[in-house]
Amino acid sequence: MRVGRAKIGTFLLCFGLACTVPQLLADKKDQANTGPDDQRRALHALNRLTFGPRPGDVQQVMAIGVERWIDLQLHPEKINDGALDARLEPLRTLRMSTREIAENFPDGQEINQVRNGKKPMPSDPARRAVFQVQLARQEEKKERKEEAAKGTVADAARDKANGTPTDGSMMAQKATRDAMNATASSNDSVTDVKSVQQDQDTMAAAAPTPATKPTPEEEEQARLREERLYSDLEVQQLPNLPPDERFKKVLSMTPEAQLAVADSLRGGKGKEFLEGLTPKQKETLLAMNNPGGVVNDELAQAKLLRAVYTQRQFEEVMTDFWCNHFNVFVGKGLDHLMLTSYERDVIRPHALGKFEDLLVATAKSPAMLFYLDNWLSVGPNSAQSLGLPANPYARPHLPRPNQGKRASGLNENYGRELMELHTLSVNGGYSQRDVTEVAKVFTGWTIDKPAEGGGFKFDPRMHEPGPKFVLGHKIKPKGEGEGLEVLHRLATSPQTAHFISLKLAERFVSDDPPPALVDRMAKTFLKKKGDIREVLNMLFHSPEFWDDPTYRAKVKTPLEFVASAVRATGAEVDDAQPLVGQLNRMGMPLYGAQPPTGYSMKAETWVSSSALLNRMNFALALTSGKIKGVKVDAALLVGSSSESPDAAATLATLETSLVVGGVSQQTHDSIVAQIDAAGKNGAQSTQGGKAVPSKPTNGARPPDVSTIAGLLLGSPEFQRR
Repeated sequence: MRVGRAKIGTFLLCFGLACTVPQLLADKKDQANTGPDDQRRALHALNRLTFGPRPGDVQQVMAIGVERWIDLQLHPEKINDGALDARLEPLRTLRMSTREIAENFPDGQEINQVRNGKKPMPSDPARRAVFQVQLARQEEKKERKEEAAKGTVADAARDKANGTPTDGSMMAQKATRDAMNATASSNDSVTDVKSVQQDQDTMAAAAPTPATKPTPEEEEQARLREERLYSDLEVQQLPNLPPDERFKKVLSMTPEAQLAVADSLRGGKGKEFLEGLTPKQKETLLAMNNPGGVVNDELAQAKLLRAVYTQRQFEEVMTDFWCNHFNVFVGKGLDHLMLTSYERDVIRPHALGKFEDLLVATAKSPAMLFYLDNWLSVGPNSAQSLGLPANPYARPHLPRPNQGKRASGLNENYGRELMELHTLSVNGGYSQRDVTEVAKVFTGWTIDKPAEGGGFKFDPRMHEPGPKFVLGHKIKPKGEGEGLEVLHRLATSPQTAHFISLKLAERFVSDDPPPALVDRMAKTFLKKKGDIREVLNMLFHSPEFWDDPTYRAKVKTPLEFVASAVRATGAEVDDAQPLVGQLNRMGMPLYGAQPPTGYSMKAETWVSSSALLNRMNFALALTSGKIKGVKVDAALLVGSSSESPDAAATLATLETSLVVGGVSQQTHDSIVAQIDAAGKNGAQSTQGGKAVPSKPTNGARPPDVSTIAGLLLGSPEFQRR
């Protein structure tokens, strides 16, 4: 019966997706009835300037007035966001400097320095516990490796002494073990049990008799086994202690016992163990397993919580836009320590400011310097490359004549991406020579002790001396000032104005925005000296932004889809980590775009049957309460009523509330067909074993609100914004 239901559920999903894929990619010929113009304008503004409307948002915007609401979003400093601050309060790393993060959540390099005696063990008990567990885990891995190597050598020696080929001995032992396991697994035969016992007795008799006195190695192994057994018993008793006492007990344990605690919390386990602890205490225990993972998890959770709950929605949309434009990959070494400050101190404060200020801030950011390796770039003729001493009066250490010239260490990554992706675009009129010259300009832009969370510094010994020639302009020698001059020229270039205007139009208008609109935006960009707020204000008051073809013209990225679904259902997020995992499955891990291009904003990247199946699965799981840490009240979605509506009435209500303005006739008919088919076949839902609703017979069966809601969240209309 389960197989049949699963097949029916799969059929229903495929039926819906067969309609969804072409409908998402095709022109919107069958537009839904969206109601009065003022409602449509409010919905359009919400879809473009936010991560999607929440229940009641459309009415609120209509009451304020669309123009006034847009102006308010363009000035986020006027909006109180205290409720969001309360939600972010437990995520302590969001308020830490990079140096503090490096100290409290050490990477492998820091652990090894303590291990090798180059740095002392921290005196703070919480920080010390993190180091102790990491060191204990390294030691445990080393012991396992050594034991495995000793066992292999001993087996080979014994086989050789017995005259049995090593490979044959191993194969015979494996065959015996397999036969024993197969026999022992069928516990329904006394004869089989006796046979196993005989085999075991035979093997025991054939085994060499151990020495009377154990060796020192055996004594040490026995001691470790006893300690681990004791540690396991301690760990089992810990949940019974009050939270503070439980945490203090962990800090007072031996490293082996702390390792056992850490292992018990791996893989998302130990929720009960962490219950009642303070945020700092939770972070310490989780960091014992993966220090850097705590920082990354909190940053990703914060991004989702901001997208769902912030009142300053447009500021968050623009922060996400610029984080993607100036992409930095969390998996690039130390960048996982630097990304928190990068988004908080570099991107968000400049998201609606002057583009040149944003460009300079990203160029000096340790996260960008590390990601594109500019912090290692050394000029071919710099003092460092030539081996000249820092003290001009000291004797220089020049390379010997027969050694040839030392490698320059010039890195062109940032110079290339600065022009291709950050400013001029790939067709911006620059040459390979320009890339090399810009790379020379930015030699010496480096990081002060990056592993310790240091900031930007200019090192004149790494800087390439002499003039440079960039885009036909001579850049006179002036150290760090050369880079600032190049950034100014790029920020004020007409090509940059057009490229940035095009990307903004692609985000807020369509995948292929009208050229006339982009040209007007570029003129505003140049006239207002790169004022991002002014360019966007012009965009939102342009006729092209409000034209019919623009309405629901953009397919949501996975982040936009997940955030908008949570907002539309009014869900309560107690734990954002499961939502982060959903984005990983949809192919958009937060801060996880490895190439500097970031994630695409265009539909073709995100529309496919497999991608939409993942979205449908998420939608149904969300509305049926299957996403851990996220609560959806299905009853509130349709409102309170003394009468029990049928499936048709429920569908009509949800079409209006979840997909404001309704859905197309094609989508409506598709969902009705799925409901009817499920009713005729007595099918179960496609997610979580819930029944797909059908029209009740004589009012006997109420409609399945959660499944209807999930199907609507998976509809083409909801996938678009």
